[in-house]
Amino acid sequence: MTVAAKLQREGRTSWPDDRLVAESLEGNQQAWSTLVDKYKNLIFSIPIKLGLYEDAADIFQAVCLDLLTGLPRLRKPRALPKWLMQTCYHKCLQCRRRAEKHVPLGEEDGETSLTNGSLSTLPDDMLVQLEKEQIVFFETPPRPYEEIAQELGIATGSIGFIRGRCLGKLK
Repeated sequence: MTVAAKLQREGRTSWPDDRLVAESLEGNQQAWSTLVDKYKNLIFSIPIKLGLYEDAADIFQAVCLDLLTGLPRLRKPRALPKWLMQTCYHKCLQCRRRAEKHVPLGEEDGETSLTNGSLSTLPDDMLVQLEKEQIVFFETPPRPYEEIAQELGIATGSIGFIRGRCLGKLK
């Protein structure tokens, strides 16, 4: 049985962040895996949005390492998504700065729109956009199609089709 299947069977994928954080701090490897799996799309989305496709995996690893070492200092587990976005954004800035130091001769001035001036925090508009995107993808526990159909006033059978089209457009 795979780890994901075992976690799903045990219901850990629906655990709230405070429980996942507490279990991870106690050394529960499955809780840690679930926590990382829960936020991997959020972490990867930031370097992708900033055009750092080739560095996204390295940035992901660096953010996960920071999460591992910083988890004991996390005061409010509900603030974890914002902390991850800020940390990831800073890692992206560092990656971009390192790349700028190694600009080959012949390119223009090497200046990019990402590092205009001294950006130290995630821009508010990007933060709002990322939070909205995560709301689209994550809802714990997942809502039944019947409830969504009733709220939207559409047929239950059309939810899956509409969802598929939306996800296709988001890709």
